[in-house]
Amino acid sequence: MRTSFLLFLLLTASLAPCAEESLDALKAHFDRASTSTEDRAQIGIRIAQMQVRNADHFYTEGHTDEARAAVEDVASYSEKARDASIQSRKHEKTIEIDVRKMADRLRDIKRTLAFEDQAPVDKAIRRLEDVRTTLLNEMFSKKKN
Repeated sequence: MRTSFLLFLLLTASLAPCAEESLDALKAHFDRASTSTEDRAQIGIRIAQMQVRNADHFYTEGHTDEARAAVEDVASYSEKARDASIQSRKHEKTIEIDVRKMADRLRDIKRTLAFEDQAPVDKAIRRLEDVRTTLLNEMFSKKKN
C-alpha cells in the first residue's frame, strides 16, 4: 500500500511540469508563422481554456500576479482565436460557445475574489463578451463570401 502511494505521488509530481510545458508548447506552436489560420483558432482557444483553469488555481493559491497574467492570456488568446476563426471562416460557432463558457467561469471566479482583485477579471469578461459579439455578428451577417 505504501509503495503504491509513493508511486502515485511520484507520477503526479512528474506530470505537473508537463502541463506547464504543454502550455508553453501550445503558445510556441500558435506563434509559428507556418501554422494555418484554422489551427491558430483551435490552438488559441485551447490556450485560453488552460489559462482559465490556471487563473482559478492561482487565485485559490493566493498568487495574484500569476492569476492576472493568466486572465490577460485568456482575453488575448480568445481575441486571437476569434480573428483566426473569422479569417478562415471556420469554427466560429465552436469558438463562440467556448468563449461564452470561459466568460461564465470568469464570472464565477470573480465572485470569490476580494474587491481589489476583481477589476482585471471584469475587464477580461468584457473583452470576452466583445469577442462573442463579433463572432455572432460574423456568423449571422447577410454578406457571405
